[in-house]
Amino acid sequence: MSRNRKILKRILAGRSDAAVRFNELRYLLHRLGFIERIRGSHHVFVRSDIAERIILQRDGAHAKPYQVRQVRGMILRNGLGIEE
Repeated sequence: MSRNRKILKRILAGRSDAAVRFNELRYLLHRLGFIERIRGSHHVFVRSDIAERIILQRDGAHAKPYQVRQVRGMILRNGLGIEE
C-alpha cells in the first residue's frame, strides 16, 4: 500500500485523530489537489471545485484533532480519493 493510501486510510478510520502528523495531513491535501496558502501560523487549503476551505494549524508536530475531523468530513462529503 502506498504512503498516500495509508495516510488517507488512517484519517478516514477516525480512531487516532490526535496522532495525525501535521506534515502528513498537508501532504495528503496536496495529493488531493488542494493549493496551500500560508498566512502566519494558518495553512489555508483551497480547491477550485470545492466551496469550503480547510484551515490547519500545528499542535506541535501533530495536526489539531478537530481539524483532522474537518478534513475527514470534507473528504467524505466530496467523495475524494487518491489516484495512483
